[in-house]
Amino acid sequence: MTKLLKLEYYKNLNYKPFKVFTILYFAILIALLFIGLIDFDLFGATINLKEQGIYNFPEIWNFTTWIVGLLKIFLGLIIVFSICQEFSDRMFKQNTIDGLSRKEFIGSKLLTVSIFTIVSTVVVFAITMFLGYQYSNTKESAKVFEEVFFIGNYFLKLFTFFCFLMFLSVLLRKSIFVFLTMFVLWIGEGILTAVETFSKVKGMQDVERNAVMQNDFFVSHLLPLESMSNLIPNPMVRLNMAKMMGLKYEFHYPTESLIACLVWCGIFIFGSYWILRKRDW
Repeated sequence: MTKLLKLEYYKNLNYKPFKVFTILYFAILIALLFIGLIDFDLFGATINLKEQGIYNFPEIWNFTTWIVGLLKIFLGLIIVFSICQEFSDRMFKQNTIDGLSRKEFIGSKLLTVSIFTIVSTVVVFAITMFLGYQYSNTKESAKVFEEVFFIGNYFLKLFTFFCFLMFLSVLLRKSIFVFLTMFVLWIGEGILTAVETFSKVKGMQDVERNAVMQNDFFVSHLLPLESMSNLIPNPMVRLNMAKMMGLKYEFHYPTESLIACLVWCGIFIFGSYWILRKRDW
């Protein structure tokens, strides 16, 4: 493991995009977590997200993990560029000539993915605890850790996304093709989800429609990007203004999506290894 970590370190040490996007990601991540302290002007009204309750326990776990989850593409860029660089610069071929096995290559990339995921999760957890204890209306232990499971969901969401990009990078070898493919899959999953949702709720009343959306099984929720997204629901209905408008927050733990993400992780990892073994590089 130490050998693989050193190998990844020296490979990326002088790779400028790696350093730039890493610094950019963590800088924006930290800034976004403090976004609730800023006043926003919206249609002539001043809105402060802290006063809207985003830093209150237990809701803060939902808010912070959802907000920083939007930034995962920045770390994804690092993963894609570093892997595609291996093939474009023929580093992979040279490494195999020097004795690096395909299993070790995948292992080194998984180590990089794991380190980024762990560091990001720890940073989010630490800042969330700090902001919660600073600004939350309640600091009771039961409330503080009531929804801490969102941190675990965030970790799995990030790790699955990186494994997905690793698989596409090994499969396509060109960063532009990786992001085009991801965009097409994102659009395709969105269309399939919309079609399935419409077919289920067509002709229903509002109450029945809400019940179906909360309790029915959707095949589209098992798709890669959709299952990742479902791990952390949009928390905007939990804002104080949303509550005043009569919007209700209902959450049922997405067990199916969690299992789907674990399965997709396995598929992406073993798929990457299988491609490396079968192709003549």
